[in-house]
Amino acid sequence: MESVPIRRKGVVTIPKRIRERFGLREGDVLSVVALDDGSILLTPLFSQVARHGDEVAAMMAEAGVSLDDMMDQLDEERRRYYEQHYRKGTDESGQTERA
Repeated sequence: MESVPIRRKGVVTIPKRIRERFGLREGDVLSVVALDDGSILLTPLFSQVARHGDEVAAMMAEAGVSLDDMMDQLDEERRRYYEQHYRKGTDESGQTERA
């Protein structure tokens, strides 16, 4: 258990070890609940999906990949998946045969 002071305007600093353990970052929002026993419960209100989306966006920017590039690649992957799983091949005229 750790103790932290309440600073001016009610600011409390969550120890670094705890922030790292729970992946808390500057700007994250916490729910504050006063319990009947006098305890205060802090719960992170962040979406893992949103956080992972931000991480993917940062990696794409680093790699110089645009959203259009990614969407084009996803379309190509969908096309390949469809071909592999739902099509037999092509007939003599070049038309795709259904499986």
